[in-house]
Formats: sequence, structure tokens, C-alpha cells
Amino acid sequence: MEDAFGQMLLDGADTEIIERDDGFIDTAKFFYFAPVTRWPAVERRALRWVRGRVLDAGLGAGRVALELQRRGRSVVGIDNSPGAVEVARERGVRDVRLLAFEEVDDSLGRFDTIVMLGNGFGLFGSPSKARRLLRRLRPLADRIVAASIGPQAYATDNPAHLAYQERNRKRGRMPGQLRLRVRYRDLSGPWFDYLFVSPDEMASILEGTQWRITRLLQSGSPYYVAILE
Repeated sequence: MEDAFGQMLLDGADTEIIERDDGFIDTAKFFYFAPVTRWPAVERRALRWVRGRVLDAGLGAGRVALELQRRGRSVVGIDNSPGAVEVARERGVRDVRLLAFEEVDDSLGRFDTIVMLGNGFGLFGSPSKARRLLRRLRPLADRIVAASIGPQAYATDNPAHLAYQERNRKRGRMPGQLRLRVRYRDLSGPWFDYLFVSPDEMASILEGTQWRITRLLQSGSPYYVAILE
């Protein structure tokens, strides 16, 4: 299995090439190495709700874990990319584990907060998987600070996106439910499921899991952070 995402981080790149399972390819610039002063304002605000012992799910290059360590938090960072784990460790994240999000269990101990910034709610992949994992996380944490991208998943006139959303609906999937892989140079990462949800869709997914949205942090863009308790 090729670690395209990890090699991208090892090379210090922050522009990602994403391939969707309908053949659509796009690029996006992310904040993998950005200091906190360059984060989206909604993420900086979200740090106020991060307390106690923290699990940083989807560690990437470690930007969130490093900032939380600087603020005195005890942080465990996890990622399923060996390259990402190596980069985060080299950058100074003290407790890094090579672990997929769906493999989190009580062997990691209990956390006060699980942090999922950088559209981290997408790691839940699908509504059914999200509900299953949220029930598993309920005894392991008091709070989840999770970012997502909302209505922009639907507000488009791009024929390729509209066709993909319609295909999803016909398959009984959410419009913002994606299957993706990362490309980098001559490498292709594994396919994975990713999820864009509006706040209302997130609230619907949470039903029956004992989690609920207690606060929404928004700033006029589709990108938002939800505090789940």
C-alpha cells in the first residue's frame, strides 16, 4: 500500500491532489504545517473548548497537537499514515501512534477531549460508521471538537459534482459522502470514505448515539466546528 499522503508530508508539501472514485481529480491547499496564527478563525476559536487529556484524531503533520502541547495539554496523536506519524514525531509531538481512527478503543485510556479539526468529522466516512464509532467513543471521552464543511457540498453548478451527488442519492448515500484517494507524484494512496455534512445532517447522524451538538462555531464560510458533548 502506497503512503502518498505521508510522502507528501515528508517532502514538506501542503498542496494535495485528490482523486474521487468517479475519476474527478482536484487540488487543494491545506494547513498541515501552518502555525496557529494562520489557521481559520473558527479553528482558533475552537481551541477554547479543548480541555484536559486530548486525542488528536487524524494527526497529519501535527499542527494541532503541537499547539495544544504548547498550551500545556497532554496529547495523544493518531494517524494511519506512517509518513504522517514520522513527520509529526520529528516536529515534536511527544506521543504519536500509528493507528486508524476506527481502531481507537480503551487501550489508549480515557480522554477529556477528542479533537478532529481540518474537516476531521469526515473521518467517520458514512452515517452508519459514524454512529457505530460515536457509540464506541462515548465511554472514552467527554467532548468531541469536530470540524466539517457544510452546505458547499450541495451549492454547486459544477456538472461533475452534481452528477456525483445524484449518483450518491440513487445509491442511498448522503450527497456529501465521498470515496477518495490521495495522489502524489507517482504514488496513489488507498481508497477511503470521507464525509461532508451540514450542521443539520450532523445532528441527524448523532441521534441515538448519546452525543449532541452543544455549540456551533461558524464564521460565514461553509467550514464550521461543532462541539459535541
